[in-house]
Amino acid sequence: MERLGKFHKLLTPGLNIVIPVIDQVRKYHDLRIQQANVPPQTVITKDNVQVQIDTIIFFQVINAEQATYGITDYGMGVRNITTATLRQVIGKLELDETLSGREKISTDIRIALDEATEKWGVRIERVEVVDINPPLDIQEAMNKQMKAERTRRAVILEAEAAKQDLILRAEGQRQSVILKAEGDKEARIREAEGLRQAQELEATGEAKAIELVAEAERNRIEQLKAAGLDENFLAYKSFEALKDISNGPANKVFIPSSVLDTLGSLGAMAEILKAKDSK
Repeated sequence: MERLGKFHKLLTPGLNIVIPVIDQVRKYHDLRIQQANVPPQTVITKDNVQVQIDTIIFFQVINAEQATYGITDYGMGVRNITTATLRQVIGKLELDETLSGREKISTDIRIALDEATEKWGVRIERVEVVDINPPLDIQEAMNKQMKAERTRRAVILEAEAAKQDLILRAEGQRQSVILKAEGDKEARIREAEGLRQAQELEATGEAKAIELVAEAERNRIEQLKAAGLDENFLAYKSFEALKDISNGPANKVFIPSSVLDTLGSLGAMAEILKAKDSK
């Protein structure tokens, strides 16, 4: 409120006393957050490409006195300084950075606007870059590049899938060969083990048979001795028994050590037998 053309005080919500003619309300301010649509701006990037950018500014009056006496129209001032700041920010970026850096652009514009509007009693709440439109020829080139990139990725994925298929097939074949070799190895081991056990059993059987024959012969000789026969005659009969054993199916003959003691008297026994035959 002004009194006699000079700022007097701020009118707050509630009851305020205003003297007619002397006091005058200079301007009413909306203290809510306001929105300002900035007209589309054509700016040039660092790599000399013209792009059209649409922005929206959200701001709030925080000091009514500064908003009234610091600037004539703070809304227009916000729009104009946004346009200038936008040109400065985009001029430092290349096209690819501009298209992919909306968040960075919005932040840079908001910081620059905050510094400029601080004296106006206005605070910038948010800056939104609504749209960025490059020239048509650039858009067509980008579409072709995007299509080529997608085709390249599809080819790469297809090649990678074929590669994985070949790897899996080779791995499966390798595992199959390994398993087959392991199976053959196990079969040969089992066959050799069976053959060894069969040979052991066969040898055990032959030894047992020889042992039984020898035991029977020993019993027969003991019976002959019990009958009172001559020792030389018994030794000769033992050799005959050994001869019969050697002619049998067994390929091994175990000779008792007691029989070996009588080998020296073999000639004498032959003479005795010849004498008996001549009689």
